[in-house]
Amino acid sequence: MTSDRARTDGPEGVRLQKVLSKAGVASRRAAEDLIAQGRVTVDGKTVRELGTRVDPASAVIHVDGTRVVLDETLVYLALNKPRGVHSTMEDDQGRPCVGDYIRQRDERLFHVGRLDADTEGLLLLTNDGDLAHRLMHPSYHVLKTYLAEVDGLVPRGLGKTLKAGVELEDGPVKADAFRVKDMQAGRTLVEIVLHEGRKHIVRRLLDEVGHPVRKLVRTAIGDVQLGNGKPGSLRALTRAEVGSLHRSVQL
Repeated sequence: MTSDRARTDGPEGVRLQKVLSKAGVASRRAAEDLIAQGRVTVDGKTVRELGTRVDPASAVIHVDGTRVVLDETLVYLALNKPRGVHSTMEDDQGRPCVGDYIRQRDERLFHVGRLDADTEGLLLLTNDGDLAHRLMHPSYHVLKTYLAEVDGLVPRGLGKTLKAGVELEDGPVKADAFRVKDMQAGRTLVEIVLHEGRKHIVRRLLDEVGHPVRKLVRTAIGDVQLGNGKPGSLRALTRAEVGSLHRSVQL
């Protein structure tokens, strides 16, 4: 049985394998195989009929559980935000800001969440409002990974303490994961993973346990990695990365 937006009984819409091919999922022949194998869903229902037609403007299509983005106007970018750059599209004081990196683009993009001016690393930019809203909403628990250089040598039990929870002035916070990467000369490099999005949360958390942050870099949001680009570099997310973000917020 097919939904109203996945039709086989008339000329309405576009053949599903053509839609998948145009979206870059696979060639038409390979897309037909995906459909026949039951790996494609339209509006939540598995479709196996090769004559299925869909409306690309409204159909929600997944392949192997990953959302296929059909709207060609949607843009998904990763910025390696340098230190000293503010997470705003305009700055009334003339300070460097995220908007400086996309001035030449035609799309009206916005940043997903924020990084304070002293924090470097991964910041997502998009015009997909639904995805951005969910990524920023705490109920979806999207994980963010950071590398922090902190003062002092970190004791063995600190990870356990952070994962158990630390009380801050605006409520408790728990680390989802924590590990020591390197220790030398009175400083420690740690990796910390949080789903929290409160302001300065990483700095406040580590300061509370006696290890103030000297340098902080966000290295991942969900499955999207910062990569090896230089500070200030901008790249388009891959189809797999976009799909993983949609999956993480149940889109």
